[in-house]
Amino acid sequence: MEAITKIKSKLAYKLLVKELYMIIKKPQDLPQPNRPILSFLIDVPNICSLAGLACTLVAIYFLMTGVYVAAMIGMIWAVAFDWADGLIARSMKERTSVEQQFGAQLDLIIDLVSYAVTPAILLLSYTNFNPYCLLVAFMMLVFGAIRLSYFSIFGLSQDGKYTGLAIDNNSIFLVFLFMLENQFDHFSFSIILVFACFILAVLNVSQIRTPKLSGNPINVALLAVFTMGTTIFYGLALAYSNP
Repeated sequence: MEAITKIKSKLAYKLLVKELYMIIKKPQDLPQPNRPILSFLIDVPNICSLAGLACTLVAIYFLMTGVYVAAMIGMIWAVAFDWADGLIARSMKERTSVEQQFGAQLDLIIDLVSYAVTPAILLLSYTNFNPYCLLVAFMMLVFGAIRLSYFSIFGLSQDGKYTGLAIDNNSIFLVFLFMLENQFDHFSFSIILVFACFILAVLNVSQIRTPKLSGNPINVALLAVFTMGTTIFYGLALAYSNP
């Protein structure tokens, strides 16, 4: 009986090692696909992801030039395309495992740019690149990268929730917060923005459990309404600021 128990323990150990290997398997461990790199562009979810990246680039451009109302439009549309791409990807049952893995890696990189790099640039640009804000901006980058790395390995919890605040909420909250910008002088709103970015960064790597909002079609519809509403709001603000 003792020998049988040892054999079972060894088999269980080997299975555990095999499962762990599959989880942490590096992309280079996979066989090279017999297709060109750019062929992965011919995929609707990936096109949607890249459209979101284009919106992020537009947002960064306007952040650097100080046209914040236009930047907010780019930021919220980046979220909209991100959520839409996930909804489309889950509905496409014919996607291969390689296409799914490629799309997941693409999303990961774009999320880091859209929801960590872009808010950090927003903070630095709005505070006139004050060096005292570098620490909070760096926190957004570091905590955002850690948050995404954690999720890419461990995924959702057993009850289908995120551990920590999902990083896309950074942009959603900041776009909403900027609607109040005209209610404060520049210095006061700069302080508010610094604290908001600090709290968001901390929440990204906290142990709080938050629901996966983007996985629910109703939430996607609500985001679409919010996106259109904010686009109209900031579009009108942009029009009135440039008569």
